[in-house]
Amino acid sequence: MSEQVPNKETIEKAHQLVAPYIHHTPVLTSSFLNDLCDAQIFFKCENLQKIGAFKARGGLNAILSLSEDQFENGVTTHSSGNHAQAIAFAAAKVGAKAYIVMPDNSPLVKIRAVEGYGGQITFCKNTPEERESTVQEIIGKTGATFIHPFNNYEVIAGQATAAKELIEDVDHELDMIFAPVGGGGLLSGTALTAHYFSPATKVYAGEPEGAADAVLSFRSDKIEKAPYVKTIADGLLTYLGDKTFPIIKQHVTDILTVSDEEIVQAMRFLWERMKLVVEPSGAVSLAAFIKNKDQFSGKKVGVILTGGNVDLGKLPF
Repeated sequence: MSEQVPNKETIEKAHQLVAPYIHHTPVLTSSFLNDLCDAQIFFKCENLQKIGAFKARGGLNAILSLSEDQFENGVTTHSSGNHAQAIAFAAAKVGAKAYIVMPDNSPLVKIRAVEGYGGQITFCKNTPEERESTVQEIIGKTGATFIHPFNNYEVIAGQATAAKELIEDVDHELDMIFAPVGGGGLLSGTALTAHYFSPATKVYAGEPEGAADAVLSFRSDKIEKAPYVKTIADGLLTYLGDKTFPIIKQHVTDILTVSDEEIVQAMRFLWERMKLVVEPSGAVSLAAFIKNKDQFSGKKVGVILTGGNVDLGKLPF
């Protein structure tokens, strides 16, 4: 696996590699949200992606970049849901076994999807330490190749392709792109894409107040953990990695936090006004933009809607 930060050519190559397996998701607009925010907003609808989330891109690029020797004994990862699905989905494409470690409180919709793609699930307690130790046990037993959910340059390059499509589809005219941040795979990929393909485009992150580690890390110059973890955005609970953090520090303009109430309000707008099924984590980028809309008046803004794997039995409205 690569030990080099993805460059322009790496991201182009990743896009060629994953393109046959993914949807080139649509870019949609909403006159209601444009008027509300006094801006032109272009939504990259990764909630309509294969597996229902952008993570199909990173999972596919990571697995398609492996040699046959590397996936001969299967692949393994830990994830609360969307990356778990991505690895199970991508492994099935190359005929490899997928050993997936999931927290025991993962959303049922995501557990069922991983099983549907043929992933073999091992449950653990929902702490980073438990996830890591369970994966290490599986590697010891099976010899599977570990693919980190975000702290992996092939994964980052794969996630970067979402913003590449967005920039190309709106003719390189975006003033800024908003993406959510958990571990930083999408955010670092988005920031690299803007840097290489649209240098005038700034990148901002949205982060839940109840998992606010990235904003602390961004301010203090070292990887921090959140002071407390309690948010509806279950896909954004993890902290940054030593590969994602330096890219974010160098290329992201700012990280803006939002409350759960603001996330739910953004979700409501997307469901009611755009008829888009978006999960809480997927609405964080829009929530961050709406909260700070006054400083971005009149701008052309890309917003990445990252996923739509919402548990319909637990809707927050």
